Amino acid sequence: MSGRDLFCQPRRTRRGAALTLVFASVLVAGAATGSFPETDRKPPPDTADAAVPAGRHEEVARAASEAMADGKSPEEAAERAVSRSGDRWGAVYSRGEYEELEDALDGRYTGVGLSARRERDGRIEVSEVRSGSPAADAGIRQGDRLRSVDGERVDGRPVTEVVSILRGDTEAEPAGTAVRLGLERGTRAWTETVRRARLSTDPVTVRTLADGVTVVRVVSFTKGVGEQVRGAVERLPSGAGVVLDLRGNSGGLVAEAVTAASAFLDGGLVATYDVDGDQRALHAEPGGDTTRPLVALVDGGTMSAAELLTGALQDRGRAVVLGSRTFGKGSVQMPGRLPGGAVAELTVGHYRTPSGRGVDGTGITPDLEVDPADPAALDRARTVLSGLGR
Repeated sequence: MSGRDLFCQPRRTRRGAALTLVFASVLVAGAATGSFPETDRKPPPDTADAAVPAGRHEEVARAASEAMADGKSPEEAAERAVSRSGDRWGAVYSRGEYEELEDALDGRYTGVGLSARRERDGRIEVSEVRSGSPAADAGIRQGDRLRSVDGERVDGRPVTEVVSILRGDTEAEPAGTAVRLGLERGTRAWTETVRRARLSTDPVTVRTLADGVTVVRVVSFTKGVGEQVRGAVERLPSGAGVVLDLRGNSGGLVAEAVTAASAFLDGGLVATYDVDGDQRALHAEPGGDTTRPLVALVDGGTMSAAELLTGALQDRGRAVVLGSRTFGKGSVQMPGRLPGGAVAELTVGHYRTPSGRGVDGTGITPDLEVDPADPAALDRARTVLSGLGR
C-alpha cells in the first residue's frame, strides 16, 4: 500500500479515519440535503445559527451543543460521539483543519513532498519525491528507506499514519517547522532534517513510450483533474493505447473521477450511491473515446474515487484492470456544521459499481493480478494493450 502527504489527516486529528477522502462533490452533484450549498464546502465565518443536518449528524451536533452549554469543548464531545458511533471514516475538524482539507482538494497542502509505500516486510520505502520539494532539495530519492520520523520508528506502521506524521499538526507544526527523518540507502544510514512547506500538486502526468503507448498517471482527484485526463486523451493519436496508472491514488473528489471516466465512456452509468437510503446515480458525459485500447493499473493504495473509476471501467468492459486488489473504501461522507464552527464528516451511505458491486471493505479485484510494485508491471500492461489493439 502507498500514500502521499496530500490527503492524510494532521497528526493531532487522527480520530476515526486515518485518511479522510472527501466524497462531498458527489453530494454537491446530487444536491443532497445537508451538504454545504453549491460548490463551497467551507463553513461560513459564523456558524452559531447554522442549520444542523438531519440524520446521523444529529447526535454528534447535540453532543457538541451540550458540551458548549456546559463550558466544555464541543469538538472533543463531537469526537467522542463519532467514536461511539463506530463510523470508521467519520471525522471531526476544527474550522482551520477543514479549510486545510479544502486547500488540499484545491491542490495545495503542507508537507515535505514525498510519497511512501509499505513493503511486504513492513519497511517503509520512498516511492516518489516531488521535484522542488524540501525532500528533493535534501537529496532524498525514490527507493530510499524511511526508518524514523522525529525519532519514532515507522517500520510496520500503516503508511497513512507515517505520512500523517510527516505532515504534522496543521496548527502546531505548520509550514516552516522542521521534521527529522531517519533514512537508509543501501548500506548507508543517515538523518536528514527538512522543513515542511506549502506545496502544490501535480496530480496528472502524461508520457508516451517508444512503442506509442501513453501512460496517464493520476495520483489524486483534486479540482480540475478530470478535465486534465480528458484533455490528455483527446490529444492522443487515434487508436493509441493508454495505460491509466492509478497506483497509490488516494482518491479525492468523485466529480473529478466521473469526468475522467467520461474520457473513455460515451455516457452511461458510472456508479450508484445512497444517502440515508435515498438512491442516486452518477453518469458519464457523452462523447468519450470508447474504442481506444485501455489498461488500468491499480494497487492496494488505489482508494475511494479512484476505485469508483476503476469499477466503472471494469464493469462496462472498457478497460482491463491489472495489479493487486484495491483498498476498499466505498463509503459516502457528508459534512455538517457543528456549534462552535467545527465540521463533522460522517458516513451516510455507500456507492456501488455499475453492475451493483459494493466496494467498501472488499475493493476491486483486478482482471489480471500482477505485482504492482514490480517494474515489469508496466511491461505487462503494454503487452495486454498490444493484444487489445489487435
